[in-house]
Amino acid sequence: QVQLVESGGGLVQAGGSLRLSCAPSGTIFEIDQMAWYRQAPGKQREFAAFITKTGGTNYADSVKDRFTISRDNAKNTVYLQMNSLKPEDTAVYYCYAHIIKRGHYWGQGTQVTVSS
Repeated sequence: QVQLVESGGGLVQAGGSLRLSCAPSGTIFEIDQMAWYRQAPGKQREFAAFITKTGGTNYADSVKDRFTISRDNAKNTVYLQMNSLKPEDTAVYYCYAHIIKRGHYWGQGTQVTVSS
């Protein structure tokens, strides 16, 4: 059974930084696309950042130039470096991975709270 395990969330003041990590547990063969989504209170889950297996990236306009997604293929781990955080970045952040021959998986979510 594959599970995505996230870490790195917490409480930070506006202007601060946090780094999220996500890695799968269990036996993994190969991971294709990985991404981060987020869901603010009372809102729908929204896309934040995406990275391909070869390192191509894409960002939502709301996080572009502040967030950086990266991955370590040897560790099957994806990261989200979040800088210049704003109160509107407060949300539960979810990791997503497409595991080849296994399917699409989501993490349980990690809370990020940015105080003003």
